[in-house]
Amino acid sequence: MTQSTQRLNDILKALALDLKPFAGQDITSRSPADGVTLAVLKAHSAQQAQDAIAAAHQAYLQWRTVPAPVRGELVRRFGQTLRQHKAALGALVSVEAGKITSEGLGEVQEMIDICDFAVGLSRQLHGLTIASERPGHRMMETWHPMGVVGIISAFNFPVAVWCWNSALALVCGDAVVWKPSEKTPLTAVACQHLLEQTIAAFNQEQPGAVPEGLAQLLIGAREVGEVLVDSPLVPVVSATGSTRMGRQVGVKVAERFGRSILELGGNNAMIVTPSADLELAARAITFAAVGTAGQRCTTLRRLIVHKSVAEQLVARLEKIYGSVTVGDPLTDGTLVGPLIDKASFEGMQAALAQAKQEGGTIIGGQREREDLGQDAYYVRPALVKMPAQTKVMEHETFAPILYIVTYEGSAEDAIAVQNAVPQGLSSAIFTSDLRDAERFMSPAGSDCGIANVNIGTSGAEIGGAFGGEKETGGGRESGSDAWKGYMRRATNTINYSGALPLAQGVRFDV
Repeated sequence: MTQSTQRLNDILKALALDLKPFAGQDITSRSPADGVTLAVLKAHSAQQAQDAIAAAHQAYLQWRTVPAPVRGELVRRFGQTLRQHKAALGALVSVEAGKITSEGLGEVQEMIDICDFAVGLSRQLHGLTIASERPGHRMMETWHPMGVVGIISAFNFPVAVWCWNSALALVCGDAVVWKPSEKTPLTAVACQHLLEQTIAAFNQEQPGAVPEGLAQLLIGAREVGEVLVDSPLVPVVSATGSTRMGRQVGVKVAERFGRSILELGGNNAMIVTPSADLELAARAITFAAVGTAGQRCTTLRRLIVHKSVAEQLVARLEKIYGSVTVGDPLTDGTLVGPLIDKASFEGMQAALAQAKQEGGTIIGGQREREDLGQDAYYVRPALVKMPAQTKVMEHETFAPILYIVTYEGSAEDAIAVQNAVPQGLSSAIFTSDLRDAERFMSPAGSDCGIANVNIGTSGAEIGGAFGGEKETGGGRESGSDAWKGYMRRATNTINYSGALPLAQGVRFDV
């Protein structure tokens, strides 16, 4: 028995989860930590996916009539279940997705946080009262559940993204159907198991409050996801993944007049101005660029540094990059775990080769820790000094590559470089100049959905709406009024007078 399989057995025991009902020959879960197979699961057929959607729709018809605070109570209890199993679920994220221990635990904490956030929202799903131009009339807006919310998630946040969507959708009165990444099915099975435990306990106290089929899990590859995307019973599809995937999902959902919430590619940049605190910047750059082995959608990929401080900052980064610990994600002291698979490693090497052809000087980027497994892909994070922002920098490579370019003019010049890519998720500036900071956050500044000052590009909190513009898809999850993405708005006018005046002064006497 390998270390990963032993870890998995311990985790399954802690979660009281039996994988035998899911066993099959279709979807292979492997640990990127050593490359070994953890389990092989059966996939749902297209017909089974359609049946699950139909069952979720029937559940929605009942769930939408349950008072929102009661729906919130279910989500509150799910948050408590997550608290009780945080260590085990976080370890499973590390085993199956390769995240270091603190990041695995942090992802589960995000789930807990969004549950708490959603519970509060369950008592605040309110609209506006609007002044009517007609005497004896009142106008208001009301918000109602949409129906079934389809969730398609990616491997890099295998549990948090599902919870961002499902916690809000459930308190809004929707049902959910989840198609996780085929690279991380075990974490999804574990989450579904914990939610079903919560529902069962809830229904013991309030029999029938939560209808059967409210939350469904679909294991499978592209074909299963296509059923979700194409189904007219799924009015909302939230999809996280590549821009290529998003183009297909967005078009298909739009063709049937559905609503899509798209969280797609990021190609995030940080500007470092002459007045920046370089020590603070170096620390922020390191976490943003190498955390999760560069496999976050908010990972820092482009560093735009003023020429006057570039040599000093890059020297610090070279020292840090050379000493950062790469290794087994569950070993204390490890800061950089493995890439998810061989394809990711090959994509990284191809990008580095292209960068070299375009004039880049590469530091790091080589494969390491082959002693941990020939099918495990660990790499030394790469710094790449580029002569300018070239073609390779216009594309997102999901790996720890940080391209560095310099600028000589004003902050406006650096902002122009930052914005000159197709993606628009996250961005940051390090500066002690108030004018540069305010300019960066102004309408003429960063064109991204997230714009930070003196912190890195990753590590967003659930209290703020998450998402970006351009090829990032325009979707928003968590925070602020993101709940409106899971509901429909109705405008209501009530006439409490004895007359029937028309708007805009129209007369229609009969």
